[in-house]
Amino acid sequence: MCRTVDLRQAVLAKNTMAARILRTELSARGTTVVNLLSSPGSGKTALLERELLLARERGITTAALTADLATENDAIRLARSGVPVKQVLTDGLCHLEADMLAGHLHDWLPENTRLLFVENVGNLVCPASYDLGESLRVVLASVTEGEDKPLKYPTSFGLAQLVLVTKSDLAGPAEFDEAAFRAHVERVNPGVDVVLTSVRTGEGAGVLVDRALSAAEGDAVHAPVMARAQA
Repeated sequence: MCRTVDLRQAVLAKNTMAARILRTELSARGTTVVNLLSSPGSGKTALLERELLLARERGITTAALTADLATENDAIRLARSGVPVKQVLTDGLCHLEADMLAGHLHDWLPENTRLLFVENVGNLVCPASYDLGESLRVVLASVTEGEDKPLKYPTSFGLAQLVLVTKSDLAGPAEFDEAAFRAHVERVNPGVDVVLTSVRTGEGAGVLVDRALSAAEGDAVHAPVMARAQA
């Protein structure tokens, strides 16, 4: 008689345990992790660069780790903010995992870091299933990607604790239907906040830092229905 083992569930269970350990260890150090997910080209790096600069100007000890399949382009851009930045090359892996993150943080993350922003691999499929020990999970989508993105990637948007719409200055030319997008987000993740941002115009400036600080201070974050169902 053959016995079938669901390797994916075993991998996810192992990751969940590693994430819990990492979250506990970082919390004890006073560090709060923010996990940023989006598809390629959403403007995630540009927005994060702005938020890191704002955090530095406000005297908030912040660091960023960015993951890509190849190149260190994003790390170079983020380093312009003046905060500690580390590039992780995943060698083809389409997402980060908790034990990978823990290994890269070892002997690198400054001891007094208050906020750690993790820019996950540009992908709305694989990263959605992996807890990185974060206290806040943020999903970004640009106005140029279409209003139906939340319906096409229900797990990513369904597990988000905050949704940011980027490049809002292009909403007109892109014929972006904000009401439809919000309705689609609400369908997969009732009650989650949706905030419009634009690096070019400054709309939504500081929202990422403010929400991260709120989570760091122990304020309640959105609890997705999907996450409660999976618990």
